[in-house]
Amino acid sequence: MKKLATWVLAALVLPLSAWAAQFEEGTHYEVIAEQATAKPEVKEFFSFYCPACFGFEPKVQALSKKLPAGTELKKVHVDFLRHASPEIQNTVVRAYLVAKNLGKGDEAASALFNHIHVDRKAFASDEDIKAVVVGLGIDAATYDKAIKSFTVVGAAKQMKKDQDNLTSRRVLSGVPMFVVNGKYKILNQGLSRDNQEQEFNELVAYLLALK
Repeated sequence: MKKLATWVLAALVLPLSAWAAQFEEGTHYEVIAEQATAKPEVKEFFSFYCPACFGFEPKVQALSKKLPAGTELKKVHVDFLRHASPEIQNTVVRAYLVAKNLGKGDEAASALFNHIHVDRKAFASDEDIKAVVVGLGIDAATYDKAIKSFTVVGAAKQMKKDQDNLTSRRVLSGVPMFVVNGKYKILNQGLSRDNQEQEFNELVAYLLALK
């Protein structure tokens, strides 16, 4: 119930009809599919190497804690920024997934972002990446086993499939990009610069309620 508190309050203050007047297709979002996903979701396409994604990460983490029960926020890492080799980027993705599966997804995302954008360090090897995640209190042996597991490798491959699918459809050309229920792409440039986070949250709520 606590997860719903903020959203229920928002719904009381700003009903769907008001949101409909506030948000316009073609300005704030576009329809990219005929049907929505079976379960409600918010999918973020991002890269740990993207400065804009780094700047947006606190808003994403805050949003994840406000989503209605049963709504999942899924992070999809893309590999087209070319700031590191495909092999290093794949390891970064799998390292994040290991931490996420162990309940430390947000901590790992922040640590990986900070390593690149705050500490301004490159990941020169898989061991560099491992050190960041193990530094969060994850057992090294558990990490070594999990990063090669079918679950983690499969999830990383699915991210690549999601990326390639939307790229081929000319939906995905830059990051961060957000897709709600597999049907609605948020147009970041349509968000207010002065009140970006609140408007972003309200737009996500509005799109989750659309059919």
